[in-house]
Amino acid sequence: MIKRYAAYFLLVGLALMANNCVIAQAPAKTTLKPIIKFKPPIVKTFLGNMTGSSAMANVTEAKSLISLPLNVTDSKNESYHVSSYQFTYKRIGITEDEETGKTSPETDMVSRHFEVTPLAEVWQTNIAEFLHPGETLYFFDIIVLDKQGRRFFAPTLKITVQ
Repeated sequence: MIKRYAAYFLLVGLALMANNCVIAQAPAKTTLKPIIKFKPPIVKTFLGNMTGSSAMANVTEAKSLISLPLNVTDSKNESYHVSSYQFTYKRIGITEDEETGKTSPETDMVSRHFEVTPLAEVWQTNIAEFLHPGETLYFFDIIVLDKQGRRFFAPTLKITVQ
């Protein structure tokens, strides 16, 4: 009797597996558009007249620069729309050792992702109020759009305050 049930279950199992093979469908054909390679133009990032990763400015220049918009242009002086960027402000503060009472300089960084230029008003006032020599204003991950709406990265801009 066990042989009979085993044979019956084997037959039912094979029928179910065969049924799955019959129901399978061929994948639908899709039309793929060819990928058009895009070579981004060579551009420069400006904040006022500052450009590059080794720009230097004194405190009063830097205070006026932070209220200016970030600009990206190519060699033909064509301007590109800044879609988003990240900004880091490396500031210098003072810490005091509670046991000895000695003070020592210490740096920290404040950073945020922005989608509009110039910087938000609160950032401008905080930076202008506490800006010291030795601090750094760093614009990076700058994404710009060309006239066709294609996105590409622009070079970083690092301004060191003297």
